[in-house]
Amino acid sequence: YEYNTVDRNAIIDFHPELPNVLMVNGFSGHGLQHSPAAGRAAAELIDHDNRYLTLDLNVFRFDRFVLHGGEPQPEVLEKGIY
Repeated sequence: YEYNTVDRNAIIDFHPELPNVLMVNGFSGHGLQHSPAAGRAAAELIDHDNRYLTLDLNVFRFDRFVLHGGEPQPEVLEKGIY
């Protein structure tokens, strides 16, 4: 399975250095399950000036890997998983 090795969660965002590259990846084995929402999110980012309208998926933005004020962003943790 393909996933990002930092927090093992998806990335849905434009690449910070390549503004014409939209990344929708890193879903591991759950890509098929998440594809309807990820596709809608990608379409909204493209059509609405890099903003989400119906789903707030900002937690999956690329900038969560960037240090803010010298501190890394908290990891994205799944909730409601037992």
